[in-house]
Amino acid sequence: ARNLLRFTFRHRRLLDPASACLQEPCEWCYAPHLARVQRFVERQEPIHFVILAFPSKSPNTTKVLGPLPDLAEWTALEFLQSFCDQLSYYHPPGARITICSDGHVFAEAVGITDEEATAYHAEMEAIVAAQGAGSIDFFALIDAFDPMPYPGMRELLETQYAEQVDLIRKRVAEDANARQLFNGIHRFLFEDRTAMRPELSRNRVREDTKQLAYTVIRRSNAWSRLVEERFPAAVRLSIHPQPEHGEKLGFHLLKTRDNWLTPWHGVALESSDGLILVKRFQAEQAKARLVWR
Repeated sequence: ARNLLRFTFRHRRLLDPASACLQEPCEWCYAPHLARVQRFVERQEPIHFVILAFPSKSPNTTKVLGPLPDLAEWTALEFLQSFCDQLSYYHPPGARITICSDGHVFAEAVGITDEEATAYHAEMEAIVAAQGAGSIDFFALIDAFDPMPYPGMRELLETQYAEQVDLIRKRVAEDANARQLFNGIHRFLFEDRTAMRPELSRNRVREDTKQLAYTVIRRSNAWSRLVEERFPAAVRLSIHPQPEHGEKLGFHLLKTRDNWLTPWHGVALESSDGLILVKRFQAEQAKARLVWR
């Protein structure tokens, strides 16, 4: 179990990239996850990971190519399948990953439509099928509630699982880790809304997106609670940087120089360092050429 976690820690995304725990995990790094992994090892079952990820492409076309998955998602999914396969070196049953796709959870809060989130999710499933990635499956908002329009599902999610926004504000004000998460999400929203609403002043956009950031965190926490309820035994991965000794493991899906960047906020760039994740405008500044496969 420790070897499995040590291998997993190689891909950690920490809030503090300079932390000594990044190179040499300490006992407190293992503590939140060891018992969960041990249970799968004792039962000779695949290690089950869940990750809240792959919601939809950013609506900001200075960051991405368009609304559907591209090589960034394709490569990230290949990596996740490879990660599961490689764990079988330590644990023959290997691993499996449930992607808890949260596009419909956030939709209107981040400036996309439910139709765009649906199209993105369908293409993600098609990519997994095309790759034959048998260790990856999906869980989405539509799997959590009885069929109904998405606004109704979001309302149920908030009613049953969300906390009051005042509690989130208090946590952001008092807790450094919560504040870093808030600042990261606020940055994403500010960048996207600035590009989408050039007629608004930056101060106006900054204030508007500050309120949206609380909405996104509130829904994200609610979705996280629902996922924990549905998959209580699973090891939790996160696409956001996490504290060294947190309940979730921050997890890199692709090589990137930006600790917060994800495939749905960027593009895949072939560089001298291999395939890396950057924002579209950065690839264009580097005189990259768009390649269709």
